[in-house]
Amino acid sequence: MAYSPEELDWVEAEWAFHLHGRSAFLSREDFLQLQAWAADGIPADAVVAAMEAFFQRRAKRARPKAFQALSHLEKDVQKARKLRSALSKAGEETIDLQAWDCVVSPFREDPLAKQAFVAWRHLQGSAPAPDSPAFLDHFDAERKALHHLVDLGEAALGPRAEPLRDALRQRLMEAKLEPEGLVWRRAWSHHWGKLVLEVWGIPG
Repeated sequence: MAYSPEELDWVEAEWAFHLHGRSAFLSREDFLQLQAWAADGIPADAVVAAMEAFFQRRAKRARPKAFQALSHLEKDVQKARKLRSALSKAGEETIDLQAWDCVVSPFREDPLAKQAFVAWRHLQGSAPAPDSPAFLDHFDAERKALHHLVDLGEAALGPRAEPLRDALRQRLMEAKLEPEGLVWRRAWSHHWGKLVLEVWGIPG
C-alpha cells in the first residue's frame, strides 16, 4: 500500500493546520515515517485521526514540547489501527442505537438523522481488511454515509452554522492552504464534518 500524492498533501496540510502554519512542510524523517505506515497498511485518514488525538493531548500540557515529529504519533496511530480492527470484527452491534441516546435535541428526535447515523455506524463496523479488493468501495460507501449524516446535521444547525464556518475558514487560511484547492476541500470536508458531529454530540 502507498499513499497517493493527494493523501500525502492532505497529511501535510493537517500537520500545518494543527501547528497553525508554523511547520507547513514535513521533514525527510516524517516522510519516511509515512511510508512505513503506508507499508503497514494504515490508511491516511487513520493517520489524520491519530494526529487529532495527539494534538488534543498536547494542548492540555502546561509545557508542550516545541519540536514535533510524526514519529510522536506512533502510539495514536496504533490505537487507531486497533480500533478499526475491532470495529471490523464487531459487525452490526446494538451500540449504534445506544450511542444515539447521547445526541443533542432536537437532532436526536429526527428519524432521518437516526437512520443515517445507524447506517454509517454499520458500515464502520463491517469494513473489510485494507488489503481486500472490496476495501476501497466499502470505504467510499462509509464516507458517503458520513457526508449524508453531516449534511443533515448542518441543515439542522441553521444560522448557527455560519460562525463555525468562519472559524474553520480562518484556521485553514492559517495553515496556508490554497482557498478552494483540492487539499483545502478535503481538509474542509474532514474538519467540518468533525465540527458538526461535535455540536450535536454525535459519537464518531
